[in-house]
Amino acid sequence: MTERPEAPGPMLRRGPRPLLLHLSLASIRSRSLSDGSPNSKPGSRTWNEVETIVHAALQNAPAGEPPSIDAGLIAGIAAYRRHPWSRAMPDPPSVWTEGGSRLLDYATTDADGPVVLVVPSLINRAYVLDLMPESSMLRYLAGRGVRPLLLDWGWPGEVERGFSLTDYVAGRLERALEAAAARSGGPVVLMGYCMGGNLAVAAAERRPDLVKALALLATPWDFHAPDRRHAQRTALCLPLLEPTMGLTGTLPIDALQTLFAMLDPFGVGEKYRRFAKLSPDSPRAQQFVALEDWLNDGVPLAAGVARDCLSKWYGENTPARGVWHIAGQKVNPVSLRLPCFIAVAGRDRIVPPESARALAVAIPHAVVREAPAGHVGMVAGTGAEAALWRPLLAWLNTV
Repeated sequence: MTERPEAPGPMLRRGPRPLLLHLSLASIRSRSLSDGSPNSKPGSRTWNEVETIVHAALQNAPAGEPPSIDAGLIAGIAAYRRHPWSRAMPDPPSVWTEGGSRLLDYATTDADGPVVLVVPSLINRAYVLDLMPESSMLRYLAGRGVRPLLLDWGWPGEVERGFSLTDYVAGRLERALEAAAARSGGPVVLMGYCMGGNLAVAAAERRPDLVKALALLATPWDFHAPDRRHAQRTALCLPLLEPTMGLTGTLPIDALQTLFAMLDPFGVGEKYRRFAKLSPDSPRAQQFVALEDWLNDGVPLAAGVARDCLSKWYGENTPARGVWHIAGQKVNPVSLRLPCFIAVAGRDRIVPPESARALAVAIPHAVVREAPAGHVGMVAGTGAEAALWRPLLAWLNTV
């Protein structure tokens, strides 16, 4: 969220990342269309080609023959890279820092609602929740009396590269919670988005003295739902990543983006082809650029955290099986007795609805919102106010 030399902007954009992977996937798509059999089902010839290219990308190895030209995709990428929009929103004041992390205070001077500590994913930058003036969940809530504090994890420095999930939850998140509770004068609402929701569940169990209510937005819990084989294939990528993680202490951004590409191999190409047809001045085009800038402005993941997530979450499904531990303590949402709000994105490809709904089973007293949106659209899309912000605000006003 602070300005960096590599920050995205017109003519500096690097997306879609990694570029060669998406060009190669587009080439597979073109060939399958010419064969009259476009598909990417596991076991198919097309899916086998996808896996070969993905594995090569994870190993930084050549992926075979050069990709053929996809004119629509190239036009979309060119239009994205030259688009004049750039994010120019000042950060609110920071009220706590530790290492590369900080708490950003979005509250207005006359706010009288609950203090909400918002925990984003460790993978992407926190500003997706404050994306644009017209697409900022945090400023929407703050303008209606809520006092949001955003935990910006920051870039993993030398210290954070040695972190495990326990270090993040039982260390940095708990200390951020203490700072938020001190500012509030008592327990706060803890809100987690995506992977941040998993961390929030663990923190709420560990420190019930600091948390009065819990909100979980698009949070994965059953990592084998609805497709156990796909989750386990993702876990099997871990040995391919070990050389890079051993060298850098992190799972790099492009490797993370490659893993996400396995969820929808041809999705990036499709959205860039659609973008090429939009008027650059349209709100939809500006929204696309804002979201793509955020997606391509990722954060590396500490190697220990990557190993835990791939091996334990995706491979062994430890959260849903009730055998995930933080600092030796089992994380068991069934034991939560505080008010809970669970938002499930009905069109989510990153966290399938079935995975997020598992938390509603584990916390049967929770208020559940089924949002007709995607993973990012639910918090930052054009329909986010109706899909999530308003129902979330109504619930916050009850706790």
